[in-house]
Amino acid sequence: MRSHNVTVSSLLLSVIENVVKSEGVSRERLTSAVLELSRLFTKERSALSGSYLESPAFAAAYLNYFLPVNLSKIQVLLDEMPVHQADEPFSVLDVGSGPGTGALAVLDWWHGRGSVSGLSVVAVDRSMTALHQAESLWNKYCRTADLTGTSLQMCKADVGRTGWVKEVEPRAPFNLIILANCLNEIHADATDPIAMRSRLVTELLARLAPQGTIMIVEPALRETSRALHQVRDRLLQEKSCTIYSPCLHENNCPALVKPDDWCHEERSWEPPVSIQEIDKAVGFIKDALKFSYLLLRKDGKTIVDRRPDVYRVVSELRELKGEKRAWLCNETGRPEIGRQDRLASPQNAAFDEWHRGAIVQIEKVVHKERKGKVSALGRIEQDAAVQIVRPA
Repeated sequence: MRSHNVTVSSLLLSVIENVVKSEGVSRERLTSAVLELSRLFTKERSALSGSYLESPAFAAAYLNYFLPVNLSKIQVLLDEMPVHQADEPFSVLDVGSGPGTGALAVLDWWHGRGSVSGLSVVAVDRSMTALHQAESLWNKYCRTADLTGTSLQMCKADVGRTGWVKEVEPRAPFNLIILANCLNEIHADATDPIAMRSRLVTELLARLAPQGTIMIVEPALRETSRALHQVRDRLLQEKSCTIYSPCLHENNCPALVKPDDWCHEERSWEPPVSIQEIDKAVGFIKDALKFSYLLLRKDGKTIVDRRPDVYRVVSELRELKGEKRAWLCNETGRPEIGRQDRLASPQNAAFDEWHRGAIVQIEKVVHKERKGKVSALGRIEQDAAVQIVRPA
């Protein structure tokens, strides 16, 4: 994994800390709530109540620990999106916003790049408590940074109910629509949750500006990631949108072929001191940002030009005896590619820098034949040029 700098500013971290202190939750109760929420988020998701932010302890735990982590994931993807001119109006819809995860990520990210004038956000959530938290954080940030020309509008709606999208219609179209860690919670009990979630995304695409982006971020768990892959395939089959990233093709997702496979991101991360202190208290190690995601568009724009010799690295670079291997993905499928150590050369030296999420180009892949059978393992020869087109 490559190193990734802390993306959440010290200003936002300070604002969050002040709001948490106002909740009056002790440090012991805070760490206990972090442990409990982590268990519910990862191991017992069916037991997670949609109103968990109504609890002062859970709210403090989420704001102080999970919010900075989730904000960083969104800001990593904001870095990956096509550039939007800072002096042009920028409208955002934060779906299932909770305490304003997407709204605050965009506000902080834009402020860090100079200007947020013309930034408007609509935050949608069924919890009025969460929306008030979002409003409080937003207002404190703007006052502290002396920002003007920005707006946050709250919309109380259950995004799991049909028809709620009409409530934000007057503010459409949006340049960016964010669904952060909420799609997997919607229609969980439906007969066909994938169809229902796909329908929601399709409705949101209709409210997206022609050059806008829908950003979907989900937990890096197998269950939630595979469900996102299935939504992806459904949207592409219906020709509802195109994929900007992470995918380098629009065929069916090859990670769904085997039931134990899934595709996710893992970006090395230097956590803020506040996160490190909680990690030490509860025994966690939050040194990486793990998530699954999609950036969807309607204009056909892609993160790189797609070619059969350009791949996304979808695993870590694994060191075996006498060689290294990684799984890749592009329009040709999900091949495993390796290079023997003895064949390392200046032409293929970039292979040693491969990491999950990187986009790479390989001049030539060789498949050896043995006993009349062609090996599925692709190999990089000594004279094959390798380059990293775009690091993660």
